[in-house]
Amino acid sequence: MKLVRTFGRSKAAAYALIDTLERRGAVNTARVEPVVSRILADVRKTGDRALRKYANQFDGLTTEQPLQISREEMKAAWNSTKPELQAAMMVARGNILAFAEAQMPQEWMISPAAGVKAGQIVRPLGSVGCYVPGGRYPLPSTLLMTVTPAQVAGVERIVVCSPKPARETMAAAWLAGVNEFYRVGGAQAIGAMAYGTSTIQPVDKIVGPGNLYVTAAKVVVSGHCGIDMTAGPTEIVVTSETGHAPGIAADLVAQAEHDPDTLAVLITSNESLAKDVATEIKARMRHNSIAKKSLSTQGCIFVTATVREAQQLTNRLAPEHLTVDSPKDLKWIRNAGSVFVGEYAPQSMGDYVTGPNHVLPTGRVGRVRGGLSVMDFVKVITVQQYTRQGLKQMGPHAIALAEAEGLMGHAESVRVKTR
Repeated sequence: MKLVRTFGRSKAAAYALIDTLERRGAVNTARVEPVVSRILADVRKTGDRALRKYANQFDGLTTEQPLQISREEMKAAWNSTKPELQAAMMVARGNILAFAEAQMPQEWMISPAAGVKAGQIVRPLGSVGCYVPGGRYPLPSTLLMTVTPAQVAGVERIVVCSPKPARETMAAAWLAGVNEFYRVGGAQAIGAMAYGTSTIQPVDKIVGPGNLYVTAAKVVVSGHCGIDMTAGPTEIVVTSETGHAPGIAADLVAQAEHDPDTLAVLITSNESLAKDVATEIKARMRHNSIAKKSLSTQGCIFVTATVREAQQLTNRLAPEHLTVDSPKDLKWIRNAGSVFVGEYAPQSMGDYVTGPNHVLPTGRVGRVRGGLSVMDFVKVITVQQYTRQGLKQMGPHAIALAEAEGLMGHAESVRVKTR
């Protein structure tokens, strides 16, 4: 993990590196788009036949295995799950549920003038597709994170797709009450949920993380149905002046083990802390091959001249996960997916059980949105209501604006209702 000072003789090189990180983007899907486009076209044309072909090719699905996983199979997976894991899943689901309920937007109405009412109503999406990766690790936590807020929002139909779903993932589906769960992954799963097949009916929106092919497919179908966000490799930034070096190093290693392309960064003006963390990293990544590769190639410790510079650099990077020292730091944070405060808030807790969602924006998308939430599964619809007197009072202002824009039909639509 390289250590770079943003001042002195290394200042120019440090800021060149920062510029590169700032331009990283969510994910570069260009190199896989031709393959993804072919898969999507195949799914759109041949439906289930394409799903089975790719499931057999990439995931080893046999002809005897149905695409849809039954509730009985999910129940069997739950019953064969160790009690301590069942308990952990129930705690996680309960906290995700409570957090989503607190996030739910409210309906309201105001009266900007006598006889005029304006407000909003909140309605759930009709159907959503939740993609749950099933590659390097089983991810029952992602199933809970995507399905639960959709349920809180009131979505009527929730579809889950996952390649080679592990027993733990099927157990989580049983706990969450999932009714539609398919052994389908990759770009073909995104195509099935977007376009529909004879087995999988199309959905209004697709959410959830995935590999480069899944992300590219979401981009392609985004003109056909809604998507949450594009997701690149995991990102972690720790911005600290007084942190505990072993704890910081452990967080960096934990997130780095997700993917060899994980971006892992420590930002501090405390050079002693920087050196201590670098030493801890070397020891902790020794027996974690994925984290070792990630931290060796993507890991970086920035030592800044001032605390203010460290804060500014953090906001420039807009990281997926951000750890800071104390609640006071929340005042300067502008761009981040999810924030962890203090040395007793490991980022792994957010991955599993705290309640906030772990499907988070990467590639500086944290500049414009936060993580997946109940808001991704609802529509906020505005409402306007007038009495005749209210229209007489406010109407002349609308007529003046309409005539200024040359839209005489707009002006007349107001006049005719007040004559």
